[in-house]
Amino acid sequence: MNNANVASAIVFNIQRYSIHDGPGIRTTIFMKGCPLDCWWCHNPESRDRKAAIFMFADRCIGCETCLKVCPEDVAEPLDWNPAGLADPLKCTLCGTCADQCPTDARTIVGNAYDVDALMREIDKDQVFYDESGGGVTFSGGDPLGSRQNAAFLISCLQACGERGYHRAVDTAGFTTSQTIQAVAPLTDLFLYDLKLLDDERHRKYVGVSNQTILDNLRVLSDLDANIWIRVPLIPGINDDQANMEATADFVASLDRPSYPVYLLPYHRIGSDKHRHFKEGYRLKDLDPPSKEQIVRAAEPFLARNLKVIDGNGDE
Repeated sequence: MNNANVASAIVFNIQRYSIHDGPGIRTTIFMKGCPLDCWWCHNPESRDRKAAIFMFADRCIGCETCLKVCPEDVAEPLDWNPAGLADPLKCTLCGTCADQCPTDARTIVGNAYDVDALMREIDKDQVFYDESGGGVTFSGGDPLGSRQNAAFLISCLQACGERGYHRAVDTAGFTTSQTIQAVAPLTDLFLYDLKLLDDERHRKYVGVSNQTILDNLRVLSDLDANIWIRVPLIPGINDDQANMEATADFVASLDRPSYPVYLLPYHRIGSDKHRHFKEGYRLKDLDPPSKEQIVRAAEPFLARNLKVIDGNGDE
């Protein structure tokens, strides 16, 4: 993959002092853009690769300040228009409506960074990497979710490697095998999501076939990559015995079946963001799994001598 001419990527969050996205204290870079459509997604604003105005419906008080200050005359209160914009294509992302909103109901999601600018942000936390054995995690969205993001990611991974930073990539693996092979030598750890083994159910709840995802996990295993396998535990969708057995069988069949399996219990964080999208939140009546459900989901993995870690980091 040729990444020599990569100018920038859209980053929608830089989370410092992260302790759940790899070893040690980390800086997690959230890149915009994801080809999946997971029903439980807690960052739905990250799907589109472009920066955008994002509205929080529960904060809007209908004061019409946005209407008064928008230089393009396209902003509208949410009680007028659920999208908050009369014509999104005319919005220039100047940020005036967000700056003037008295309740912070509007914000710009995503800022363009070139490699040098992003590395300046990453370098600020070097002391924490050195002291804790931490490093940098690239997440999203999905940093491998488009050719442009993947090319930008490669440049960043190279720059991190030159500085001696530990590098992790959080991905669902829905990309080309060529991209996987290009990124693997530059990555110290993959946080790899496995959601559903049944392809028909995967298409329904995730929006795409799982074949590429499974194939690419095998590619990484064949390359002897370091991988943490992460399984989101969504009650009624993927926590059934059949899926847990199939997932455990697949992990056990890899060339290195010693990969740890992290069970990540469903939570409602981010559910309010889905009001911004036409499909709404499709799991609004779903409760997080109980401790008993988590223990039951772990049993097929333990029966195959796989290491299981729950969402709290406990084995």
